[in-house]
Amino acid sequence: MSNLSVKPFTTYGQRVANWVFNKLPSMEFKNPRVLKSIKWTAKHITSPQNRLILGATALMSQPFIDLHNRNVDDETRKVSAARTVAKILAGTTTGFLVRYYSIKAVDAFTQNPDKSSKILKSCLTPMGVKRTINGMKKYRFTIGTILSLAVMMFTNFAIDAPLTKALTNVFVKKIKEHERNKIDNTIMSPPQNVENKKETDTYDTYFHHNMNKFINNRMEAK
Repeated sequence: MSNLSVKPFTTYGQRVANWVFNKLPSMEFKNPRVLKSIKWTAKHITSPQNRLILGATALMSQPFIDLHNRNVDDETRKVSAARTVAKILAGTTTGFLVRYYSIKAVDAFTQNPDKSSKILKSCLTPMGVKRTINGMKKYRFTIGTILSLAVMMFTNFAIDAPLTKALTNVFVKKIKEHERNKIDNTIMSPPQNVENKKETDTYDTYFHHNMNKFINNRMEAK
């Protein structure tokens, strides 16, 4: 790929990034620990790993919000939580795989060309710029992330939606089976009729009390 074909693309991306940063509130980090943490995160946390972190965070919070929504009935809460879990699992899995393999594809197409496959291994390599190991690594991650975003515009409809529906049906079926088993166990267990027992005890106590009173009256009459 020539420098003429890469430059307009990177220039447009730089303009978008500059516009976003100009709209954000400015701040300056001076704490060495904070700066060290930011540098470590930028160096080690890749786009696929970031998608996994987002998915894990959503899985630990969103289903509980649905389960504690008191504005709907109990069955609606459970179905909503099941759909949320299915959507998170489907989106996280698809997003991770698409980003991971997009970066791998860019990595394969930005290698140093050889005689056997010169065009294939250099079609995404930027030409006319200084290429360093660290710079090429960031370039691959950036282009891979942009490529994955373009791919996910298709996978969101082709994979995420059907997978979310399938997982939701599985989870709802499991919930209904669990509820059915609870009802069956309740029916099979012997009922504890406490009220009848209390009435019987009261009646027996009243009967024996009257019988004792009758016997005492007969003894006094004699």
